[in-house]
Amino acid sequence: MTEREKAALGVLYDANYDESLAKEREMCKLKCQKYNRLSYDDYEGRKALIREIVAECKGRFFIEQPFICDYGYNISLGDGFYSNHNLIILDAAKVEIGDNVFIAPDCGIYTAGHPLDVGDRNKGLEYAFPVKIGNNVWIGANCVILRGTKIGDNCVVGNSTELKNVILFDNVQVPHYNYVGDSILGYKSHMGAGSITSNVKSDKLPVVIHNEGEEIETGRKKVGAMLGDFVEVGCNSVLNPGTVIGRESQIYPLSCVRGEVPERSIWKTGGVVVKKQ
Repeated sequence: MTEREKAALGVLYDANYDESLAKEREMCKLKCQKYNRLSYDDYEGRKALIREIVAECKGRFFIEQPFICDYGYNISLGDGFYSNHNLIILDAAKVEIGDNVFIAPDCGIYTAGHPLDVGDRNKGLEYAFPVKIGNNVWIGANCVILRGTKIGDNCVVGNSTELKNVILFDNVQVPHYNYVGDSILGYKSHMGAGSITSNVKSDKLPVVIHNEGEEIETGRKKVGAMLGDFVEVGCNSVLNPGTVIGRESQIYPLSCVRGEVPERSIWKTGGVVVKKQ
């Protein structure tokens, strides 16, 4: 099995010392370098070169310079795609971007990750998981979209937000300064500015999810929060590992939430939970 095939399967592969992958990256970087040096008004030349770099362009697109990617052959761009200056895509795994996606300056889409084990890391090993972005998505400036993330249609990912291994259902808004990791955000859920999902317990033990009186052993050390449809999370709140928030519930700003919040409830200051009227 080649290192490229290993990467496609999401298992550890030699990213640094495999000659074949190194050559493919070199060829792609040279094309990106050429693209970034083209005259701004050479629109046809720029479009033609992007079509050489990426695997698929489904229609209209415009990519501001500079633009950098690792391989190109894992990238698919939908119709009406626009990215502002300094988009970086590290496409060790598939990156699928839907129609009418707008990406602001200084954003990164990174499919690759590195082992926590220093021995494996120093051998040049890494792993990669795909990223998928739906239609009509707006991604603000300075955002980082990491491996394993799936963003539904009509979502807003605001400036300085980081997403890692998450599922955002359609119409979700994470508008600014959010961290969402190893979590699921239901339809039309909304996280206020500065709110985050904590995805690792302080004791580093596997996360246990409490839901309707049942304890669910995940066996995983990294589990964030699960939000039902239409959930509203107030600004600067922290959702602790394994938190489950039922549909149509509301979290007050500056809350520290853990455990289960029943549907159609309000988590108030001090952890008081009341049912909505």
